[in-house]
Amino acid sequence: MDRNRIQKVIQPIIHLPQVNSVGVIGDPGCEGLGTYNMKVFAGTLEKSAQDDITLIAGDLVPAGNAHYYQEISDLTEILAHNDVYVLRGNHDTGDYTDYFGEKNYALITDAFALVVLDNAMRTFEQEGLKLLSQVLKREDVKRVIIAFHIPVPNHYIRNSVSEEEFTRLKEVYQPWKEKVKYLVCGHVHSRFEDMVDGIPLICTGGGGALIEDVSEDIRSCDVEHHMVHFFMKNGELQYRFENLSENCYERERKNPILRENLEKTVEAELMAHLKYLTFADRARRRGMEKIANLFEALASSEYHHARNFYSIIENPAPFGESIKTYTPIEEFEHQRSYQMMEEYAREKNEPLSRQAFSGAGAAEKIHEQLLKEAEDLEHFQKDIIYVCPICGYVMTGENVPDRCPVCGGPKRQYEVFEAKKD
Repeated sequence: MDRNRIQKVIQPIIHLPQVNSVGVIGDPGCEGLGTYNMKVFAGTLEKSAQDDITLIAGDLVPAGNAHYYQEISDLTEILAHNDVYVLRGNHDTGDYTDYFGEKNYALITDAFALVVLDNAMRTFEQEGLKLLSQVLKREDVKRVIIAFHIPVPNHYIRNSVSEEEFTRLKEVYQPWKEKVKYLVCGHVHSRFEDMVDGIPLICTGGGGALIEDVSEDIRSCDVEHHMVHFFMKNGELQYRFENLSENCYERERKNPILRENLEKTVEAELMAHLKYLTFADRARRRGMEKIANLFEALASSEYHHARNFYSIIENPAPFGESIKTYTPIEEFEHQRSYQMMEEYAREKNEPLSRQAFSGAGAAEKIHEQLLKEAEDLEHFQKDIIYVCPICGYVMTGENVPDRCPVCGGPKRQYEVFEAKKD
């Protein structure tokens, strides 16, 4: 029988003599355990396979009840390639100890010690500080990583424990400060490196949660999902970040039967999405706002289902290169596919199909132009985009026509998409 990958810590000090590296994954589940988020977590677990053990630096779940803990435990047991230890985050409350045991503990290897401290409530527990002192004073411990969830005060963010709490921590490690090689935390859905009290602080929160802006210098668009590797090299304890591509997990799309059924499911969910939106339009035209609202909500639900299924089989290019992969699709549609079908419908005297292909083709041509402009991500300047809800034509600029140039739909009905200001 295979051993459990997730380790329930039942004693404060654990000896792991054969361990020389640890992979650290931050904040995989605090925004939910949906498939779209868990794909990133699955990718980090695959990357962490190159390390001897893995540490989750907090917020494994969105809330600390048994349902979420069981769900993430089941998933991790299947996907993890090494033993996984967990650090309690501010979302990991409730039933944490039932699943993961001790909140403060130390993993002592021949090369280094990893001391895990609980500060999920923005205070370091006395029990943990006492353990840290006990480990630091050991003569066989030469290098220490101190890991906790919420950052200590630093130069980048204010979302940290208080200066008083940091002082409590410093007072404990001060007599053996030369042994403390790194402070490691999560909580912030980004990454940064800093020096605090002369010790490197490594903040990593890129294991699944949506990446957020930290400051003007650390923007979400500049940070990828990621993890951190700590390892011994040339007698030194070193670290490196490893970014995850958006194609970070591919195991399940390699199963041909599963892939085929996932593709069919995506199509079915998107068709349901369209049907519900269409019915919502019909209901709204009859003044039945509550019914329209219901079907718009159902349509949104079906879209998110489709996105989750699609995320499993998606094989995207790197973000900066993705836009250029969409342009040929629009080009083919308006230059070849839709034009041929429009001509066929004309020959067969099918006026509605001819009209639909003609209108869509005109819109696809604009799509192609906009996508070509958007390939230059930093200099794309279209802040407001209008879509005619009657035929789907797309317009930009300040002086859009009072009526859609394709179908004549009135300007008052245009859908307006306005980019948020930076």
